[in-house]
Amino acid sequence: MSGHLALAVSTVLYGLGIVAQTIAARRAEERPGTGVGLLARLATDRLYLLGFTGQVGGFLFAFLARESLPLYLVQAGSSCAVGVAAVIGVLLLGWRIRRVEIAVLVLMACGLLLLTGAAAPSTAHELPLLPAVIVLGLLTLAVLPLTKVLPKVAIPVLAGIAYAVVAVAARTVAGKPLLELVLHPLTWVMVIAAFVGQACLATALQRGSATSAVASMDATTVVISSVAGLALMGDRIAPGREWWVGLGVLLVVTGVLVLGSVSRPAPALVGSER
Repeated sequence: MSGHLALAVSTVLYGLGIVAQTIAARRAEERPGTGVGLLARLATDRLYLLGFTGQVGGFLFAFLARESLPLYLVQAGSSCAVGVAAVIGVLLLGWRIRRVEIAVLVLMACGLLLLTGAAAPSTAHELPLLPAVIVLGLLTLAVLPLTKVLPKVAIPVLAGIAYAVVAVAARTVAGKPLLELVLHPLTWVMVIAAFVGQACLATALQRGSATSAVASMDATTVVISSVAGLALMGDRIAPGREWWVGLGVLLVVTGVLVLGSVSRPAPALVGSER
């Protein structure tokens, strides 16, 4: 499967996962506890598990795409899942979409096209293990106590940082033989960081606007992983198209944030009953 096809499948699966997980997280009974505790309660919800399966599938296809595509393209494509979720809501759940939201979706699509045109296939540099472990340790220590006291706007940012760690680690190990992949330390860094990000995302979805939470998380992930990919991982840009990447990332990040701020939660999505 080509990297671009894998990325397209990943984006659709992420969008489906966002819709299903949001419904489940918003109807969960609010109880004191950390994001990890919330995850434990949601683990019994079939709809949440269905959404989680969609996210796992999205991650696996994004993982395949990272073998040959730069992080600025893969993460931008994954972030557009919030737009896919909006389209799914319109088609399947009867959401109403406004003109400004349509304009934002077009803006994001243009940014993604620019990034696709600028992307040059490349093999990632091997990432040093120690810095990754230090970052992961800080995230793990932070997510357990801080989800109780952090303002709700900061929790999606923390989730975005965790998923940026996932993206960078995955770019390093993507394409390795199965046995080497399983035994590689960065594979386990990636798995634990994904759990941290999932715990933060579950908390953010319950405490505030779903679209705003996902948008903040995705914007953080896109910016951090894109910079890391170009600075550390050996991601390449087609000659003369450097400005395509800058403009493309700007359009996608702006679109994600604006969509998160203007979208109105549909009753079928958020549900007021608990």
